[in-house]
Amino acid sequence: MDTYKTIASPSQGTYSQLRSKFLAFVAPVRTVDEAMAFVSSIQKEYYDARHVCYAYMLGAARDTFRANDNGEPSGTAGKPILGQINSGELTDIVIAVVRYFGGIKLGTSGLIQAYKAAAAEAIAAAEVIEKTVDETLHISFDYLLMNDVMRIVKEESPTVIAQAFDNLCTMTLAQRASLMPRLRTRLENLREVTIEP
Repeated sequence: MDTYKTIASPSQGTYSQLRSKFLAFVAPVRTVDEAMAFVSSIQKEYYDARHVCYAYMLGAARDTFRANDNGEPSGTAGKPILGQINSGELTDIVIAVVRYFGGIKLGTSGLIQAYKAAAAEAIAAAEVIEKTVDETLHISFDYLLMNDVMRIVKEESPTVIAQAFDNLCTMTLAQRASLMPRLRTRLENLREVTIEP
């Protein structure tokens, strides 16, 4: 698989249960640092809230993730939030849910339902998009090969990230992972093209 689902931009949702209010915030992120900076910003903004629980999932392989209950009973907040990320098969995403206690205890099942519902509301309000897993390739070649290289680039349609044309020309290309082997092979067949790792 060289595609994955994420969200286009930040969004939010709310859920209320027995006077407790749950505010859910979701954002697209690429790194753990970005995810934690987002959670930290929500904690600062809602400093008077009793709990700010969160979960994130990162990477096209969806193998970097974390769920945090932030003082709620174990497994009642972070896991249900992460569960909503998983059920949408999303990645590169963080969700923080702020809880304002309404004076009535919700119990374990009530908490799980509330955090799950709040996270679901935030995701539902966001635009889910599909992205491709891309690989990059850096090549250098003699100016005399320009036409041959550019023909391949035009036919294979990679994204040109950088290029410099002089006596020795260089290009950095990005291509969808499943299409990269063909692009690489075609460029390798031009003997004078150097492909750098």
